[in-house]
Amino acid sequence: MLSGQLVRRLFSMASRVCLARGSPGSGTIGPVEATIRTKLEQALNPEVLELRNESGGHAVPAGSETHFRVAVVSSRFEGLSPLQRHRLVHAALAEELAGPVHALAIQARTPAQWRENPQLDVSPPCLGGSKKTRGTP
Repeated sequence: MLSGQLVRRLFSMASRVCLARGSPGSGTIGPVEATIRTKLEQALNPEVLELRNESGGHAVPAGSETHFRVAVVSSRFEGLSPLQRHRLVHAALAEELAGPVHALAIQARTPAQWRENPQLDVSPPCLGGSKKTRGTP
């Protein structure tokens, strides 16, 4: 029989696989998402790589690949500051960040840090690009 902790961990892993694939409800992975995934795998050899296309929650056309959230767990991050970790991710994705990707939220953790909290953060709702939308003059 499986322990409660093991069942929770397996459920959490299965949930992350669903979250990491394509934009919500699309069931597909776009070319930008596929490129991001490949480049991060090659550059950082991650133990965990969760990638979420959050473009659908922003004021962009349907099917866009402009807003992403990524959790990268790699031993390459050992001994590095959060800024140094983000720089490694940015270096790997320089072409995408200069072109189609408008926003990239990064969680860059060591394996030990991920074991303490194996969760992909949730982005706040988009307020739109208009100052009127945000309630400022």
